[in-house]
Amino acid sequence: MEHSPEDRHEAAIRSAWQGNAAPWTAAVRQQRIDSRRLVTDQAIVEAVMRQQPKRVLDAGCGEGWLSRRLTALGLAVLGVDAEQGLIDVAQASGGCEFTVASYDDLAAGIIGQSFDTVVCNFALLGRGSTEALFRAAPTLLRPGGTLVVQTLHPHTGDHGLPYRNGWREGSWAGCGPGFADPAPWYFRTLESWVRLFADHGLPLIALDEPVHPLTGRPASVILTGRRPGSLPTRP
Repeated sequence: MEHSPEDRHEAAIRSAWQGNAAPWTAAVRQQRIDSRRLVTDQAIVEAVMRQQPKRVLDAGCGEGWLSRRLTALGLAVLGVDAEQGLIDVAQASGGCEFTVASYDDLAAGIIGQSFDTVVCNFALLGRGSTEALFRAAPTLLRPGGTLVVQTLHPHTGDHGLPYRNGWREGSWAGCGPGFADPAPWYFRTLESWVRLFADHGLPLIALDEPVHPLTGRPASVILTGRRPGSLPTRP
């Protein structure tokens, strides 16, 4: 059976993370990535905490740093990732609950839990997989719950290519040694990101542009959408 280009791209993303789980873990834990160390790590923590959640799903948690950070701040966190190797590393470090689940799994309802906030931190790389996460989000969120997404800023991540949705070649530049075969990724315009939230019943309530302190340019964009309704009043 011949696979479509979309299927091949999504498979290449999964393969890249399977093959690079160890160097990625080292890059994150040794803080090799300047933009993360200087701005984006703290930016996503603050964006989640502004929602005042009690229960959080860290979707695409990788080796688990964000899940552990949020747990240390008093939240109940479940971290999920499609890559078994990354979940093994996360579980070995402890700090909260981790389990293997893809975005398609989440859309199929295998978690069976609801959350105040779902967060995706640089974890939406594909086209179909991203759409699966957005299909899942309204079913995972309690009424009034929020989806918080941090991704490359479309105005600085286009690398001079035409400003339109489409697949791009990946790179491990700036991540340190040991990486091979970077994953492709699906570029989305800012309008396209906003439409994804609206089309899935999660209208935007915030759009933040964390600025890199050395370049003065946006290091990322953080979009927050809310499911209609109200969360229970917190004591």
